Amino acid sequence: MEKRRPAAPTTALRIDHEESPEATAGIIEAVCRVGGVVRTLATVRQLPGPPPLAEIELEVEAASEQELLAALAEVPQVRATRTTRALATVFGKRIIVIGGGAQVAQVALGAITEADRHNLRGERISVDTIPLVGEEAIAAAVRAVGDLPRAQLLVLAGSLMGGDISVAADELRVLGIPVIALNMAGSVPDHVDLVVSDPVQAGTMAVMTIADTASFDLDQQRGRRY
Repeated sequence: MEKRRPAAPTTALRIDHEESPEATAGIIEAVCRVGGVVRTLATVRQLPGPPPLAEIELEVEAASEQELLAALAEVPQVRATRTTRALATVFGKRIIVIGGGAQVAQVALGAITEADRHNLRGERISVDTIPLVGEEAIAAAVRAVGDLPRAQLLVLAGSLMGGDISVAADELRVLGIPVIALNMAGSVPDHVDLVVSDPVQAGTMAVMTIADTASFDLDQQRGRRY
């Protein structure tokens, strides 16, 4: 597995702006004017007016804090701007665990325990879980992982998965997000990078896969079952 490239320096801002069609366009134009590259743009909350305002979080690469603050000050709809911390430096890389509640809980136990060891050494790894049942619901959740900011790996935890879930797992892997699954009935184990029987160990190996402070190499284990 190739060594991960270090993340580019990111400037994170919280912006209060008027809720109008021109506001977002003006903010993006201001960022582009100083050569910035938008990496994250998300609405945090709506603020009561008058006039009604929205608070957004903006993460930008390739532009300094001073350049961005000066450019945004020229946007008429912007009411306030303040710096914050990029979410990657707070919650870091994300492991997503989807499946049956009992199995999800055990995978989370292993992942959180292992993440604690690495986070104490400077990593930032968080674990997100959602217990779901049903092929349609799980397949939709698997596909949505590709849209989640900072999602680095998916663990499928259940006793029976196949059909459209297997198709969704293949689609996610094409996007570059590896998938680990518990040893289960159904076709999913044939459509993931690694199969692990023990859910606690599956969570542990998930963290080791994405941690820069670990020496585990998923490429050398791909296709195996434990």
